[in-house]
Amino acid sequence: MVSNSATADSALLGRRDLHAAPLLAAARGDTPAHLPVWFMRQAGRSLPEYRALRTDTGMLQACLTPDLTCEITLQPVRRHGVDAAILFSDIVVPLHVAGVGVDIVPGTGPVVAHPVRTLADVERLPPLHVEQVAPVTDAIAQLLRELGDTPLIGFAGAPFTLASYLVEGGPSRNHERTKALMRSAPDVWRALMERLADTAAVFLRAQVDAGVDAVQLFDSWAGVLSERDYRQYVLPYSSRVLQGLDGVGVPRIHFGVGTGELLGAMAEAGADVVGVDWRVPLDEAARRTGGTHAVQGNLDPAVLFADRASIEAEVRRIVAEGRRAPGHVFNLGHGVLPETDPDVLTRLVELVHSLAP
Repeated sequence: MVSNSATADSALLGRRDLHAAPLLAAARGDTPAHLPVWFMRQAGRSLPEYRALRTDTGMLQACLTPDLTCEITLQPVRRHGVDAAILFSDIVVPLHVAGVGVDIVPGTGPVVAHPVRTLADVERLPPLHVEQVAPVTDAIAQLLRELGDTPLIGFAGAPFTLASYLVEGGPSRNHERTKALMRSAPDVWRALMERLADTAAVFLRAQVDAGVDAVQLFDSWAGVLSERDYRQYVLPYSSRVLQGLDGVGVPRIHFGVGTGELLGAMAEAGADVVGVDWRVPLDEAARRTGGTHAVQGNLDPAVLFADRASIEAEVRRIVAEGRRAPGHVFNLGHGVLPETDPDVLTRLVELVHSLAP
């Protein structure tokens, strides 16, 4: 958990004083004024105002144009009244700004021009320098002027997910090249993961220094691994990122998809809040993480297409289960689906806020 001394240290650095913000209180394990809620992918294709803004703008351009990043990040805060904004970004942004040949292809996702398969390939990967993150930190500066007392969450992709895109050359169903590289060339794997851990750490630290109030490390593909493989090939590098933020006074959220069997190991990586997808009840997630971490989650995004009574029943169940953890930040178990009715999300925020934490 984030310590009081860390909070004091952050105040000395001039960070916004949002100690009582419900999101930050829940992340510390304190009792918030109301149960906090935000949504992964809350800024995105489910919002007509987002679609209008992105008509002629590529994803990476939107992530690296401060005015656009700021506006897109603010849209769900205005519309839904969520308890946090999350910086509009993408997992591959730090790779792109560092100079790696990667693009986000509509309908496909990140595509890498030259996949990484050898030690020479790893050595050719350019390191990320903090000045290359300037478009992101400029957007943060704008957001802090607009957000008032709403916390801003920074964002980065975890080393394993970045490695998967680089090794596979793009999205993969089975991650066969990645899993083969881990075992067949451990020296290459270690060098790659160390490089990517450093990249993610620089990216997150730049956001923290710019003033974000919390961070989330997102591991999209960790759920394809066994716990044994996760501990051997991934955990040391996620720990390197998260523990590199010790003492800076911002909560660290760690989330992966399909990681129910990895929750205990993920809780050891150094986060204050463990994100949980919809496959594991929050009370069980609290047990698997040793009862020491706040949890985030975990409504199935598909439930938002059900009738109002069914949605409310699921929300009430999740809130009750979340009370078994030291703290609970309500969220979906993954991102908002593009076809989701924004009005349903707005009503969901109102419902969550009406329930006792």
